[in-house]
Amino acid sequence: MLRKLAMNDMCIYHILIKGQVALDEINVMSPLQITLERIDTATTLFSVRTDQSGLIGLLRHLHARGVMLLAIHRER
Repeated sequence: MLRKLAMNDMCIYHILIKGQVALDEINVMSPLQITLERIDTATTLFSVRTDQSGLIGLLRHLHARGVMLLAIHRER
């Protein structure tokens, strides 16, 4: 049986954003290790291993840069 996740549990998050964004742009001022998974003409998919507070910080960073979020998927 799987235990419930806590807010400070580390997970891998796959994040899909609109448009092409370079990893350098995403990694600016971010202590998180971000991995580019796919980039095409319409979207960029990357992953990051972090807890919920790290995810929220990354989402705020992306929002401040004007990046449009399309989807987030969590892996345990």
